Amino acid sequence: MRILIIEDEQKVAAFIQKGLEQEGYAVDVAYDGEEGAYQAENFDYDAMILDLMLPKMPGLEVLKSIRARDLSLPVLILTAKGAVEDKVTGLDSGASDYLVKPFAFAELSARIRVLLRRGAQESTTLRLADLEMNTATRTVTRAGRKIDLKLKEFSLLEFLLRNARRTVTRTMIIEHVWDIHFDSVSNVVDVHINSLRNKIDREFSPPLIHTIRGVGYMLTDEPS
Repeated sequence: MRILIIEDEQKVAAFIQKGLEQEGYAVDVAYDGEEGAYQAENFDYDAMILDLMLPKMPGLEVLKSIRARDLSLPVLILTAKGAVEDKVTGLDSGASDYLVKPFAFAELSARIRVLLRRGAQESTTLRLADLEMNTATRTVTRAGRKIDLKLKEFSLLEFLLRNARRTVTRTMIIEHVWDIHFDSVSNVVDVHINSLRNKIDREFSPPLIHTIRGVGYMLTDEPS
């Protein structure tokens, strides 16, 4: 899952970025409102963390520009402005959640997970056939057997499960699993797909990861 942080305090942004990346998220950072609004408009994100007091463009203006195009993107406001009226204004302007600085990273991470679950019918469990993923405990099993995945493998499988029985292109995968600095001409997507196949398909039946020639991939239990 890919997250955009819009935060002008570089130490705070770096702290959040490092923590989220250690949990397997792809993370982009913008240090002012204009750049944040630009990235939100031109790249595909699964969630956003937004400061209110930003240079060049205030956070509420960024939020309004986002909501004019996308009503569903989860946006967590993270700010030092903790007055009740500030929270009310932020939520009424379209924020999905509101967290006041200083904050504990564990709480921030939990709130992000909740926001992402809301877009997935409030469930922490994703299933297809006998393949099961728990996004809260970050565990994967197939036919009851635990499967150990690396961070990017987990993120890739989560994206495939959230789009089960739908064709996803390599570009779609890149936009949700890797950050803005990813080299899109490399074969890293195919390498990770092959690694996943070895772990969730090689010793099980039926195979779940299918190549859609010339397009991308599909996770499905339906015969090809």
